[in-house]
Amino acid sequence: MNFENYQSYIFPLIIVLFFGYRIYRFKMIKNKLPKLLDEGAILIDVRSKGEYTSGHNPKSINIPLDELNKESKKLDKTKTVLLCCASGTRSGMAVGILKKNGFNNVINAGPWSNTLS
Repeated sequence: MNFENYQSYIFPLIIVLFFGYRIYRFKMIKNKLPKLLDEGAILIDVRSKGEYTSGHNPKSINIPLDELNKESKKLDKTKTVLLCCASGTRSGMAVGILKKNGFNNVINAGPWSNTLS
């Protein structure tokens, strides 16, 4: 068998590995979440206000992604910040915003439902 026979499998395999890693990572964060919150971490839900009202972790605060840059000035940069949204995509972008604003310990917790016990 030569490489050409396997080329059609490479892209699907990369996709499966990517999502598998993502699920594993979010599961690990979910296991650590209670301890992080007990230690004073801040849980921020970056979904819109409407999305937030439809369901959220009661320990979270809502700062929509488009307001995060401005609102981050009110947050304690020494605390761990956990970010969540609907799927983990916006919270991933929020990680970049906070790091750019001087936050060092920022974690993408993925979907908000992942933050529920």
